[in-house]
Amino acid sequence: MRFVEITLGGWDTHTNNFERVQENSQTLDTGMSALLDDLERRGMLEETMVVLATEFGRTPVINDNDGRDHSPTAFSCVLAGGGVLGGQVIGETDKQGKFVNGQKVEVPDFNATIAYALGMHLDKTSYSPSGRPFRVADKGSPVMQVFG
Repeated sequence: MRFVEITLGGWDTHTNNFERVQENSQTLDTGMSALLDDLERRGMLEETMVVLATEFGRTPVINDNDGRDHSPTAFSCVLAGGGVLGGQVIGETDKQGKFVNGQKVEVPDFNATIAYALGMHLDKTSYSPSGRPFRVADKGSPVMQVFG
Protein backbone atom coordinates (compact mmCIF):
# COMPACT_ATOMS: atom_id res chain seq x y z
CA MET A 1 0.00 0.00 0.00
CA ARG A 2 1.23 3.47 -0.85
CA PHE A 3 0.16 6.72 0.75
CA VAL A 4 0.66 10.28 -0.41
CA GLU A 5 -0.04 13.26 1.84
CA ILE A 6 -0.56 16.72 0.46
CA THR A 7 -1.09 19.65 2.78
CA LEU A 8 -2.53 23.08 2.19
CA GLY A 9 -1.85 25.35 5.13
CA GLY A 10 -3.19 28.78 5.85
CA TRP A 11 -6.71 27.83 6.92
CA ASP A 12 -6.24 29.21 10.43
CA THR A 13 -8.47 32.18 9.64
CA HIS A 14 -8.72 34.04 12.95
CA THR A 15 -8.52 37.21 10.84
CA ASN A 16 -9.71 38.09 7.33
CA ASN A 17 -11.73 34.88 7.11
CA PHE A 18 -13.73 35.67 4.00
CA GLU A 19 -10.79 36.83 1.87
CA ARG A 20 -8.51 33.98 2.97
CA VAL A 21 -11.10 31.22 2.60
CA GLN A 22 -11.95 32.41 -0.90
CA GLU A 23 -8.26 32.32 -1.90
CA ASN A 24 -7.61 28.95 -0.24
CA SER A 25 -10.79 27.45 -1.68
CA GLN A 26 -9.80 28.42 -5.20
CA THR A 27 -6.45 26.66 -4.75
CA LEU A 28 -8.05 23.62 -3.11
CA ASP A 29 -10.91 23.32 -5.61
CA THR A 30 -8.57 23.56 -8.59
CA GLY A 31 -6.14 20.96 -7.23
CA MET A 32 -8.79 18.55 -5.93
CA SER A 33 -10.84 18.58 -9.12
CA ALA A 34 -7.70 18.11 -11.25
CA LEU A 35 -6.62 15.16 -9.08
CA LEU A 36 -10.02 13.45 -9.21
CA ASP A 37 -10.37 14.04 -12.97
CA ASP A 38 -6.88 12.66 -13.61
CA LEU A 39 -7.44 9.57 -11.45
CA GLU A 40 -10.74 8.87 -13.19
CA ARG A 41 -9.27 9.42 -16.67
CA ARG A 42 -6.47 6.95 -15.90
CA GLY A 43 -8.91 4.38 -14.48
CA MET A 44 -7.33 4.68 -11.03
CA LEU A 45 -10.12 6.32 -9.03
CA GLU A 46 -11.76 3.07 -7.90
CA GLU A 47 -8.46 1.80 -6.51
CA THR A 48 -7.38 5.12 -5.02
CA MET A 49 -9.04 6.70 -2.01
CA VAL A 50 -8.81 10.47 -1.72
CA VAL A 51 -9.35 11.89 1.77
CA LEU A 52 -9.81 15.59 2.45
CA ALA A 53 -9.85 16.30 6.16
CA THR A 54 -8.86 18.69 8.90
CA GLU A 55 -8.35 18.38 12.62
CA PHE A 56 -11.27 20.62 13.63
CA GLY A 57 -13.84 23.02 12.31
CA ARG A 58 -14.52 26.71 12.69
CA THR A 59 -17.01 28.57 14.80
CA PRO A 60 -20.09 29.81 12.96
CA VAL A 61 -19.59 33.19 14.64
CA ILE A 62 -17.39 35.88 13.12
CA ASN A 63 -14.99 37.35 15.70
CA ASP A 64 -13.91 40.99 16.10
CA ASN A 65 -11.08 40.48 13.57
CA ASP A 66 -13.44 39.36 10.78
CA GLY A 67 -12.26 35.82 11.44
CA ARG A 68 -13.50 32.49 12.72
CA ASP A 69 -12.03 30.69 15.71
CA HIS A 70 -11.53 26.97 16.40
CA SER A 71 -14.52 24.72 16.92
CA PRO A 72 -13.98 21.01 17.57
CA THR A 73 -17.71 20.20 17.81
CA ALA A 74 -18.49 19.94 14.07
CA PHE A 75 -16.55 19.86 10.84
CA SER A 76 -16.66 18.28 7.40
CA CYS A 77 -14.46 15.75 5.64
CA VAL A 78 -14.59 14.38 2.10
CA LEU A 79 -13.96 10.86 0.77
CA ALA A 80 -13.76 10.04 -2.93
CA GLY A 81 -12.81 6.98 -4.95
CA GLY A 82 -11.66 3.77 -3.30
CA GLY A 83 -15.10 2.18 -3.41
CA VAL A 84 -16.90 5.18 -1.92
CA LEU A 85 -20.38 5.78 -3.28
CA GLY A 86 -20.27 9.43 -4.33
CA GLY A 87 -22.86 12.13 -3.87
CA GLN A 88 -23.68 11.38 -0.24
CA VAL A 89 -23.86 13.62 2.77
CA ILE A 90 -23.70 11.79 6.07
CA GLY A 91 -24.59 13.85 9.11
CA GLU A 92 -25.52 17.48 9.38
CA THR A 93 -25.10 20.36 11.76
CA ASP A 94 -27.64 22.45 13.59
CA LYS A 95 -28.73 25.74 11.99
CA GLN A 96 -25.77 27.56 13.53
CA GLY A 97 -23.24 25.01 12.25
CA LYS A 98 -21.95 24.44 15.76
CA PHE A 99 -23.17 20.95 16.74
CA VAL A 100 -23.90 17.75 14.85
CA ASN A 101 -27.52 16.69 14.48
CA GLY A 102 -28.53 13.21 13.40
CA GLN A 103 -25.83 10.77 12.37
CA LYS A 104 -22.56 11.81 13.98
CA VAL A 105 -19.33 10.29 12.66
CA GLU A 106 -16.66 10.31 15.35
CA VAL A 107 -12.97 10.49 14.38
CA PRO A 108 -12.33 6.78 15.23
CA ASP A 109 -15.25 5.85 12.94
CA PHE A 110 -13.87 8.02 10.15
CA ASN A 111 -10.46 6.35 10.55
CA ALA A 112 -12.11 2.91 10.61
CA THR A 113 -13.98 3.72 7.39
CA ILE A 114 -10.74 4.62 5.62
CA ALA A 115 -8.97 1.56 7.01
CA TYR A 116 -11.85 -0.70 5.94
CA ALA A 117 -11.72 0.69 2.39
CA LEU A 118 -7.99 0.01 2.30
CA GLY A 119 -8.54 -3.59 3.39
CA MET A 120 -6.76 -3.11 6.69
CA HIS A 121 -7.56 -5.35 9.64
CA LEU A 122 -9.38 -3.16 12.15
CA ASP A 123 -8.80 -5.44 15.14
CA LYS A 124 -5.13 -6.08 14.48
CA THR A 125 -2.67 -4.59 16.95
CA SER A 126 0.23 -2.84 15.25
CA TYR A 127 3.34 -1.36 16.82
CA SER A 128 4.89 2.05 16.36
CA PRO A 129 8.66 2.29 15.75
CA SER A 130 9.08 2.85 19.49
CA GLY A 131 7.12 -0.34 20.24
CA ARG A 132 3.88 1.30 21.35
CA PRO A 133 0.85 -0.88 20.51
CA PHE A 134 -2.11 0.68 18.72
CA ARG A 135 -5.07 -0.17 16.49
CA VAL A 136 -5.69 1.79 13.33
CA ALA A 137 -9.36 2.41 14.06
CA ASP A 138 -8.99 3.03 17.82
CA LYS A 139 -12.29 1.25 18.66
CA GLY A 140 -14.10 2.90 15.75
CA SER A 141 -16.54 1.20 13.39
CA PRO A 142 -16.62 1.77 9.64
CA VAL A 143 -19.52 3.84 8.32
CA MET A 144 -20.74 1.23 5.83
CA GLN A 145 -23.25 3.66 4.30
CA VAL A 146 -20.26 5.33 2.63
CA PHE A 147 -19.88 2.27 0.39
CA GLY A 148 -23.49 2.10 -0.76
